[in-house]
Amino acid sequence: MAVKTAPASQAALQTSTQPISSELEVRIRKRFANPEGSFNLNVHFRALAGFTIVFGASGAGKTTLLDCISGLANPDDGRIAIGGEDLYDSEKKRNLAAWKRRIGYVHQDLALFPHLTAEQNVAYGLRALSAAERRTRSREMLAAFRIEHLRDRRPAQISGGERQRVALARALVTEPRALLLDEPLAALDRPTKSSLVGDLRRWNQHHRVPILFVTHNGEEVFALGDEVIVLDAGSIVAQGLPHEVMRAPRLETVAQLSGFENIFDATVLALHEDRGTMTCRLGSGVVELETPLVRADVGSRLRVGVRAGDLLLATEHPRGLSARNILPGTIRQLEQRDVIVAATVDCGGTEFEVHLTLAARDALQLGAGKPVWVVVKTHSCHLMRM
Repeated sequence: MAVKTAPASQAALQTSTQPISSELEVRIRKRFANPEGSFNLNVHFRALAGFTIVFGASGAGKTTLLDCISGLANPDDGRIAIGGEDLYDSEKKRNLAAWKRRIGYVHQDLALFPHLTAEQNVAYGLRALSAAERRTRSREMLAAFRIEHLRDRRPAQISGGERQRVALARALVTEPRALLLDEPLAALDRPTKSSLVGDLRRWNQHHRVPILFVTHNGEEVFALGDEVIVLDAGSIVAQGLPHEVMRAPRLETVAQLSGFENIFDATVLALHEDRGTMTCRLGSGVVELETPLVRADVGSRLRVGVRAGDLLLATEHPRGLSARNILPGTIRQLEQRDVIVAATVDCGGTEFEVHLTLAARDALQLGAGKPVWVVVKTHSCHLMRM
């Protein structure tokens, strides 16, 4: 769905030489409900021109946040401003109507009009212009997203990726001051996603508006984001550059969302300041890991996260490795997930999930009950607050 916006006067969108310099500021509170209960959406952030990823699990408040920014929902209190102009301010009793905010909004379901052609869908938000101007503007935008040849086709006659392009073109033809995208790539394959995002980036090089991109896909965070905001139960729990937030999470919530399959309770047993590491015991079992040194005392309780893809398996005791952690274990089960095999390995009562290829499974002749060694690099262990 593209929120209706006031018409702009510039001509060719993809060749505009007058970029809009916008900063989106959001400071709002709103009570919302999801299947797990009610939460308070309580956020405060600024989004500059470029991609800001809003990342979080289902029910975290991502769509509610976008609805408030667009004007489709009202916060309980706070302020929303773009380019210094207040769109919503509870103290000033100001609440600009959605169609006056000049914010483009594309939902996952797109909401294209099935009875209109691609060109008519794109031109829908330009009804204040003459027929000739609407035709010129819509065709320029269709050309910018490389779908001009589809202008006479209806949504049912084109592919999913082409429908996404039509939806984006409809949202952008009105020259919005910000763009909200609610999981718009979820149903697309990787090459289609890459091509579509490339076109969107080129458009924004000329227009420089804030783009809030909602996803719960960790790969999209790294592929798209200039900055990432992580939402959990309505609150921002992490914010910053994608590699800082996602690669080395400091909170378990972020680690789970980032794809850390192995997360354990840990107790600090010893500090090795001379080599920049420390020894931690996992849970109440016998497994000890050498991890990076963090600011903690002996006896401190932490959480340790390790990605399944960062672990190695060996069927013979490895020798001559730089890895500091070599743990004997037994395979409990193997589960094939498309082209990846997930192995559950019991190491003295502590279970690790390890991801490996089909070829590795076959070459090592892995199966339930087989003894193996799990290899854990020190810097694959990420320490988090409890």
